[in-house]
Amino acid sequence: MHRALLERRIRDVHSRLVRAREELAVLDEQLAVVVESADEARVRSLVSETPQATHEHNEAARHADAMANACAALSKTVMELEDRQNELLADVATGGQ
Repeated sequence: MHRALLERRIRDVHSRLVRAREELAVLDEQLAVVVESADEARVRSLVSETPQATHEHNEAARHADAMANACAALSKTVMELEDRQNELLADVATGGQ
């Protein structure tokens, strides 16, 4: 592959990787808040034993699970981008062959 093309692909992958890492950092912070909220809702549900509190806990738990899944998917994307970047850098090191 031509060196200029490799360098352009490396820049593209790098910028996507930076954005994904930034998004993951924000999502991790948000997940911590949502999990804490779900835990508080669980305690309220246990203490009050009302259908409304149980419903609120279930909703908060679903939200936390969905966010955890999104976080895991984004983590996978980061790992894939890191792998791709490493492959491209290895190609540059070997002269693009």
